Amino acid sequence: MAQRGSYAKGVAKRDEILRTALEVIAREGFRNTSVRELADAVGLSQAGLLHYFGTKEELYTAILSKRDEVDIDTYGPIDTADQPRGVLETYLNVIRHNADVPGLVQLFAHVSVDAVDPQHPAHDYFAGRQHRLRDLFVPVIERLQQEGRLTTRIDPATLATIVLALGDGLQTQWLVDPELDMAGTIAALLGALELRAD
Repeated sequence: MAQRGSYAKGVAKRDEILRTALEVIAREGFRNTSVRELADAVGLSQAGLLHYFGTKEELYTAILSKRDEVDIDTYGPIDTADQPRGVLETYLNVIRHNADVPGLVQLFAHVSVDAVDPQHPAHDYFAGRQHRLRDLFVPVIERLQQEGRLTTRIDPATLATIVLALGDGLQTQWLVDPELDMAGTIAALLGALELRAD
């Protein structure tokens, strides 16, 4: 019984660390936030904080995963069968929100570069995220194509890959030029691919 209570406390502390990290990094920026500062924010030593994650890289991966969880809680999930447009709008809402949390976008961009190495702790996170999002988008695109609302000149899997790559790439460009409208750019592409009755 004591072990179960200890485990629950550990899970709660880990969640507190991740939620606090999201707030601190969003506010202060990734480059301006050290592991020590994150530890201080939750009343732990640096070693105490890393006890919950193992390494700094695993901590960063967990923060990104928590960000996805919070985004889903805030903006979704959407039933792809009944609301194909809703899935796209949810995606655009997340992209719009990213403009309010530049530190988290910096973290995503930084870790994604390192995660191309299959040995990196975040490699599986990014590969899984890519597959989950593509699997979410493909049936949406298929349905819109079947309804005659989206061009069929690009197959659904390829178009899903293009939209997701555009979203990730625009985040990097936005870090250099914060005036860039990430969601507006994606919406413009989707609008250009819509079939019109005229």
